[in-house]
Amino acid sequence: MDSSNKDWRERLYVMIFQTDTKAGRRFDGILLLIILASLVIVMLDSIDTIHKNYADVLAYIEWGFTVIFLGEYILRLYCSPKPLRYAFSFYGLVDVLAIVPGILALYYADAQYLLIIRIIRMLRIFRVLKLSPYLKQAHYLLDALRGSKQKILVFLLSVCTLVTVFGTLMYVVEGPERGFTSIPKSIYWAIVTLTTVGYGDIVPKTPLGQVISSLVMITGYSIIAVPTGIFTAELATAMRGEQLQHDCPVCRKNSHEHGAAFCSRCGNALFKKLE
Repeated sequence: MDSSNKDWRERLYVMIFQTDTKAGRRFDGILLLIILASLVIVMLDSIDTIHKNYADVLAYIEWGFTVIFLGEYILRLYCSPKPLRYAFSFYGLVDVLAIVPGILALYYADAQYLLIIRIIRMLRIFRVLKLSPYLKQAHYLLDALRGSKQKILVFLLSVCTLVTVFGTLMYVVEGPERGFTSIPKSIYWAIVTLTTVGYGDIVPKTPLGQVISSLVMITGYSIIAVPTGIFTAELATAMRGEQLQHDCPVCRKNSHEHGAAFCSRCGNALFKKLE
């Protein structure tokens, strides 16, 4: 009995956690369709007319998805060699967050607002499609963000100073009678204008105000590419730095010029020749 139970758990583990078998690929395909269908239900439920006319139907469908995901979660715990490790892993916590709001909604009507957490199920698509190896490349972006942090901070402080000056100036020039009722609201106008968004809810009426507005717009176009350039330069540096990491097999020096074939410290070949 124990042997058959163990064999069943092993077969279940292969089907659920691995995709190199026909059963595993079929399981992942069905799971992917269920996840996408649950996301469609979330989106449809957010439409007011559909929610009013089909609220009960959508609720029953959502509870059905909750039961399916709960059953899948229990199966994963059952067949996993280390259930606690899976339960506290990233995807294990995502699975729980995708299930709990639906269960709470059965007992508390106000918990329906928690169903927005169902959108987290989209993260499970990365596991089904096995995209996680590609996500490892995100360290380039993180390194670029760390490298450009101080430059972008200085840039943001400069922009904050500009919008404060322009906002205060427009408050003095235009005044409350033309929509600039306070300095914070004038700063809001300066931010919208400097970023070239231009909602149009507040517009200058006086010639001097329009001149200042033109200066703000021109300034916005001239500085909007600054953070992009900073980040792009740091990203290129991070990628180039990764390419230069060649561990010397003799002296273990791990940084060399791009395209180098020999170590600059000991002269040993960095790469073995293929026979």
